Amino acid sequence: MVSLLGISGSLRASSFNTALLRAAQPLAGDSARLDAATLHGIPLYDGDLEQREGTPAAVRTLKEQILASDGLLLVSPEYNNGVPGVFKNAVDWLSRPTPGLPDVFRERPVAVIGASPGGFGTILSQAHWLPVLRTLGTHTWQGGRLMVSRASSVFGEDGTLQDDKVRQQLGEFVQGFAAFVAGTKRG
Repeated sequence: MVSLLGISGSLRASSFNTALLRAAQPLAGDSARLDAATLHGIPLYDGDLEQREGTPAAVRTLKEQILASDGLLLVSPEYNNGVPGVFKNAVDWLSRPTPGLPDVFRERPVAVIGASPGGFGTILSQAHWLPVLRTLGTHTWQGGRLMVSRASSVFGEDGTLQDDKVRQQLGEFVQGFAAFVAGTKRG
């Protein structure tokens, strides 16, 4: 079984991206499991803090979750036509060396999806992730794209996915990514 970890790049309780991640979990298929992680508790990156106290507990926990997975799904909002600061900050922390833990990004299969209330989905945010993921040495999946636009019409007030077409696209994306991960799975 392929183990995927999804991270929502939003801290909001009623985030469209957290809702998208929750909707993706049961759609992973019989040969994959998609778990969800959070960015809550990760402080702003500060080299002095890192030198003084080491890796914060929330960062170490997230690193361990990533290391326990076979592939990483970034569920990214788009803020001001780019990557959200809170998400990039977490990736910056995650990319730092942690005693006793290997690099969490090098050669790791990664995919990016996202939802936005705007009409263009998260196309610019996803494009901004590409040089970051390349720099980190990830094995970025290029086999599919999912940018949910006008998310307020796709999700109900309770955060459930209401749109059958988006549900189908999401299932195809997650299962395609899981198949990619299975094909690149480390021994």
